[in-house]
Formats: sequence, structure tokens, C-alpha cells
Amino acid sequence: MDINLIEIKKEMDRIFNLQVNNKWKLRRSSARDRIKKLKMLKSYIINCMEEIEKALYDDFKKPGEEVLLTEIYPVIWEINHAMKNLHKWMKDKKVKTPITYFGAVCKIKYESKGVSLIISPWNFPFQLAISPLVSAIAAGNCVILKPSEYTPLTGNCIKKMISCIFQEDEVAVFEGDYRISKMLLEKPFENIFFTGSPTVGKMIMEAAAKNLATVTLELGGKSPVIIHPSANLDEAAGRIAWGKCLNAGQICVAPDYLLIPQNKEEVFTELMVKYIIQYYGTFKKDMDNLKYSRIITKEHFFRIKELVEEAVYKGAKIRCGGYFNECDNFIYPTIITNVDLNSKILEEEIFGPVLPIISYESMDEALEYIKSKPKPLVIYIFSRDKKAVNYLLDNTESGDAVINDVVVHAGNINLPFGGFNNSGIGKSHGYYGFMAFTHERSYMKQGKISLLSMVYPPFGTKTKKIIRKLIKYF
Repeated sequence: MDINLIEIKKEMDRIFNLQVNNKWKLRRSSARDRIKKLKMLKSYIINCMEEIEKALYDDFKKPGEEVLLTEIYPVIWEINHAMKNLHKWMKDKKVKTPITYFGAVCKIKYESKGVSLIISPWNFPFQLAISPLVSAIAAGNCVILKPSEYTPLTGNCIKKMISCIFQEDEVAVFEGDYRISKMLLEKPFENIFFTGSPTVGKMIMEAAAKNLATVTLELGGKSPVIIHPSANLDEAAGRIAWGKCLNAGQICVAPDYLLIPQNKEEVFTELMVKYIIQYYGTFKKDMDNLKYSRIITKEHFFRIKELVEEAVYKGAKIRCGGYFNECDNFIYPTIITNVDLNSKILEEEIFGPVLPIISYESMDEALEYIKSKPKPLVIYIFSRDKKAVNYLLDNTESGDAVINDVVVHAGNINLPFGGFNNSGIGKSHGYYGFMAFTHERSYMKQGKISLLSMVYPPFGTKTKKIIRKLIKYF
């Protein structure tokens, strides 16, 4: 380990120990105390929106409009929602007490999990770092936050913000590459919140298991779109084109591939091309003036490019796009059809602005294909037939599902957001985010009279009769 990493580790140990000692104070903090901190966070974000916009643009040319809509707005909504509901969320909940325990009072106490680690990704580097932080603060946790090294300017912006608002014994930020994450995962955190790929998610879970830490894993996977014969194709094409190209397709809930009836494939493809051109012009347009995110790294750029090239080699047809500008990590929205089912692009999560379209002859054929894959983060169904929608929901598995739209469910703070098995563990957003950082501690207060004393030893015939009556009547 080099000298710099040794110094970072010492600093990490120091701050971790400070947070371990401070967690008791935060656990006892009132809703008013926590709301005060959330107000400070909200104020800072609103006053520094231009700085946040610039950082995201400089990291991968994310348009200001997308920053406001997908990075800042969700965080502000998360803060407002938490402040509005925190008193209710924190209040002890009284539960029913069986007659057997007559005289007792049973409640659930909502306590912070303690010292939590948040590891956030690069695709929505501000929102996916700060939204879980809001939940952690609302629940009264200490937090060490590790933003992605692939968006360093946004990471610096976050660190500056946190240092202005919080003491390091409450919230601290560590920047750096995978080695920093590895060192953090060696610490005995009580809770870990990770957003990223299923591959890394398994590593996080393995590290958490050493300390039996609770985990929330927001992962990804290949989220399918099912176009039912009853769907409004024009409406579907417009919405899918927007959702697929948002953030240049670098979004965990992006449609990853699309299944459509054979007799509707051509019309739908033409509609998709129409909307892509309407939203983004043609790839011959001056790309410097196009408000459209770039691919995050050269490595990721070439990975997507190779997926498309391999699919084309196996017979796929590019119906739109296929333009790759290496100098700028730019990929124009791309539609491919006639895709060989053994192509890598149908095996790996694309995480880019490329949509493979697969035709099917029957709905059962489409369902069989979806079921052959790991459980996705979300399934999108386009249909005007209620029975068909219910049938598709009943015969598929996913973290979430959306009917007649894409991506938008992630913005509803009242819905639990998260995957299922390969696509994630646990839920987030709003109340569900609060619970991701909260331990439900049950407690019972016994009264002066306890009916159970009637069945204390020494046992006899009378004792057994009482127990039998309890079994039969209560």
C-alpha cells in the first residue's frame, strides 16, 4: 500500500471511530433536529444549482435541463417529503397485544441502524448519492459517502457541500477509486446502501456478510419492454424513445430490449426513428450544440460499440443511428432489428442509447424469452387490454412494473423503488428509504398482572387444561 493510501486509511479509521461514538447522539435526535439539517441541505442545493449543473456538464456533458429534472428535482422532493412526514415516521407504533399477555403494552420503536456506508454510481452522480443520504439523515444515522470516481467534479461538489453543512462525525465523504471502496468495505459498518451493477453488488453483499451488516442493493439488469398487439404504437414510440435516450441510456431503469408482434415491427421502428430525429436531430447535426449526455468513459464507449458491431456481424440491421464519435464519447441513439438471440447485446446490460427490437409470433413466446433471463429491475408493458396487462404481470417477475410508459415510476416518491434478486435487494424512496436506514425495534412493557403466571411450573393437570383452553379459544 502506497503512502497516500496509508494516510487515507488512517483518516478513514479516525472518522469511522468518531461516527461510531456519535451514533448514539444522532439516534436520540428529535425530528426537529433532523428536519433542521434537511433544511440546510435543501437551501445549499437550491443556492448552488448552477454549480451542480456545471459539474455534471463538465463530467459528461449532461444537459442542464436533465440535471434539474433528474438530479436536483428528485432530491428536493425527497427532502420535502421527509420533512413533511418525519414526525409520523419516527413515532412509536402501538401494536395489538394478545389476550394471553393481558396488561402488557406492545410497541415498535424506530431507531437508526447506526453507522452507514453509501456507495453511489456515476450515471446520476448527484441524485443517487444525495437521495439515500436524505433518508439516512431522516433516520438519524451517521454516514460515510463514497461518490463515483468517474464523475470527479460532481464528487468534489458533493464533498464541498457536505463539509459546509455537516460535522465529519455525522457525515463524511471519501473520494477515490475502487481501492477506497475496498478499504471502506473492510470497516464494520452496520448498514450499506449501494447503487450499481449486479456484479459489484455481489461483492458488496459478500463484504457486508462478514459483519452481518444490513444491505440495500439498487442494481440493474436487462429491463424489457413488451408491446402488446393492443398498444398505441405512436404513443409507445414517443415515450420509449425519450426514456431510452435519457442520460444517453445510462440509467438502470432504461428499456434494455423490446419485444413486439412481427406484424407491427416495421411500423413501430419507423415511429421510433421519427421521434429520435424529432428529439435529437440527425447525427450529421453539429454535436457540440446538441443537449445530450456523452458516454462516461472510453472503456464504456468501446464496450457499447463492440456490442453493436458483434450484433451486426451476426446479422442485425441498424435502423437508426450507429454513429460513434470516439473523440467525444458520443453515441447517437441507435435502433437495431433482426438481432440474433445469441448476441452479446442480448446478454449484457447495454447501459447506453442502443435499443434491440425483437419480434415475436405469440405472447407466450415473448414471455418464455423474458423468463429465460434473470429478474429485471423493471418490466414495461404497453397495452390497452386490461386482461392482457394482468396476464403479463401475473406471468413475469421484476422489481417494479410500469404500464404504458417507461422510467417515470422512479420519480414517484410514494412508490417503493428497487429490484428483485439479481436486480436488487431492498427498497428506497420516501418512507421506504427511511426504513432502509431504520431498525424496527419491538418492545413489550408488562403490567402488574400476567395471565401467563397461571401456567408457571410446577406443572400439573390444571396447567395442561389451561394451556389446552388457550390453544382452543385464543
